[in-house]
Amino acid sequence: MARGLPALWSSVFGLPLVAAGAYLSGFVAELSGGSPSQSSPAAGLIIAVFGLFILAMGWYVHFVTAPETPQMRADEHLVEARNPAQRSALAEAALAVPLLSLGGYLLYFTHRPLYQPTIAFGGGLFLFSRGIYRYWQNTLTTYSLTNQRVIEEYRFISLLRNEVPLEKARGVEETRSAWDSLFGLGNVRIRSGASGGLTVAVEQVYDPADFAGQVRRELSSGSEQTAAAQEPTAEARADGVAPPSADAGAERERSVDSTEPATGDATDSESEAVSADRSPDTDETA
Repeated sequence: MARGLPALWSSVFGLPLVAAGAYLSGFVAELSGGSPSQSSPAAGLIIAVFGLFILAMGWYVHFVTAPETPQMRADEHLVEARNPAQRSALAEAALAVPLLSLGGYLLYFTHRPLYQPTIAFGGGLFLFSRGIYRYWQNTLTTYSLTNQRVIEEYRFISLLRNEVPLEKARGVEETRSAWDSLFGLGNVRIRSGASGGLTVAVEQVYDPADFAGQVRRELSSGSEQTAAAQEPTAEARADGVAPPSADAGAERERSVDSTEPATGDATDSESEAVSADRSPDTDETA
């Protein structure tokens, strides 16, 4: 089952729309006071259908299962799990109610130019639709940080899973809009490339600085482990070459020992040859 109470809040917002739409579609002539109305009963019918859609989607989201914790790989463990906040989305939907009410009042109870109620209705409908959709989306979204990756999972009509391995992460960005600041929320984006690439957006979470700090600590820990695994020995860093092994030194000693007798034999042979060359000269002189 999803987090929160999507069925309840969808009923709170949807039922008044259904009632208002049914009333307006049935009593347009009475509301206009017998004068020609600038709206038709179809406008009220559209409002009622929109309210029924809100009701149906809210109950559907209520019984859809939120994504579970992802399966861990070898040597992987969960560091932090977060869910988007729902209050800001509900507040945005609630803020649209006065605009929708103003549009209905201008349309049915006044003779203002038609563009005025249209603007009020359009602005209210935009805020209400975006707020209720974000509420449903946040209800079915989970963020997970492990010692190997950052994972975003979102289930609505279908399942979406997006992840960035920490070894490929190249940037951590924190953002906070004025609206999010009112509720203490913020966004954290983890990018796998300097100019974009694969990105996981952790949106509308409480205390985003703490989550970003945890991501940076995991990145630093992974970098230190990689550097330690690739670090050469002290002798290799000083000399620029690999240190000689004991076997190589023993081999050089054996080669030196084997060459010394050969050098002595060669010297004796040269001495005998010189003596032999000089002996005839001595006889002739005598």
